[in-house]
Amino acid sequence: MAQIKFNNITFRYGKTPVFENFSLTIEESQIMGIVGPSGCGKTTLIRCLCGFIKPEQGEIFIGDTCVYSAEKHINIAPERRNIGVVFQDYAVWPHLTVWENVVYPMKKRKMPKDVIAQKAEFALKQVRMDKYRKHLPSQLSGGQQQRVAIARALVSSKDIIVLDEPITNLDAKLREEMLIEIRQIQREIGTTIIYITHDQEAALQLCDKIAVMEPDGTLCQIGTDEEIILSPANRFVFTFIGVSNFLPVVKKDDGMYFELNGKMHKYLNADSSQMPDIEIGKPYEMGIRPKDILFDEKSSFKGTVLSSSFLGSQCTYFVDFEGQQIRIEQNTLDMLQSKEYTEGDTVGLVFVNPKYYERCQNNDSVSS
Repeated sequence: MAQIKFNNITFRYGKTPVFENFSLTIEESQIMGIVGPSGCGKTTLIRCLCGFIKPEQGEIFIGDTCVYSAEKHINIAPERRNIGVVFQDYAVWPHLTVWENVVYPMKKRKMPKDVIAQKAEFALKQVRMDKYRKHLPSQLSGGQQQRVAIARALVSSKDIIVLDEPITNLDAKLREEMLIEIRQIQREIGTTIIYITHDQEAALQLCDKIAVMEPDGTLCQIGTDEEIILSPANRFVFTFIGVSNFLPVVKKDDGMYFELNGKMHKYLNADSSQMPDIEIGKPYEMGIRPKDILFDEKSSFKGTVLSSSFLGSQCTYFVDFEGQQIRIEQNTLDMLQSKEYTEGDTVGLVFVNPKYYERCQNNDSVSS
């Protein structure tokens, strides 16, 4: 188990910066999810950690060991950093058996044979692949190949494992199973895990903490799943983590108003002292989750159902509200207690837990 620190790391491809002065601390025995859109620098950051590429400046620590420092001219070789890596495509050798795949990195490091056997046996049992030791990858399912890749990472390092989009190629059921297995392995061994993904739901389900990167490589928020969902740092986080709706609003002396179809619709009573960070008369957008829009026939705000889709655990509606389409999600229990709406139905709407963002500067945020 080891703590990982990135201190003011800068990396460029040519003159194009991927990230600048990037700092992040990952505590030992923690599963840290690093999420962000494609091209934001997630994989580049991990390549710097593993020593596959070299930053221009900054320092990287694994535990108390500085593995890279531009100022001190330190750059420890990748094979000496003791990091286990699981790639998106698994990268298992097709001509080697399960056992041979797992022992390969230990043989490269010229470890004693008895140590190799002991570590390989333990790793295969951890991922429940010890009965398949003589199988070739072509004889295994995608999920089983993934387990082999994790076992190989475990023998490379009990301290740090990097999972780079490890479940992208699996079907939905197998993805769910693998997330549970990764968490179980981590609990039993205590390994520090970095989980790289653009799949927000997987990160929320698996990780102890999540670091959100913006498209320009900026680290905009670190927090638990609850903190990320309930208190997003800015509009980008709100939009990227989960489905969102945005409605134009403006604050007046007596409250907040929707600004739709050229008309003002008051939805919240408030004097000017409430929500002091929101300026009177300035255009904002109200960000709201689909699950935070409720149906209530008594509400004065009415919408028209455009479509509905039953998805087993929930029903998703698209509703026209004063000329703007919004998405609403209702779980099955709420449906049983009320009713299921169909296309063309008129529904009353209630908005709860909104967040407010300036329309002119999308990344400036003010929480209600």
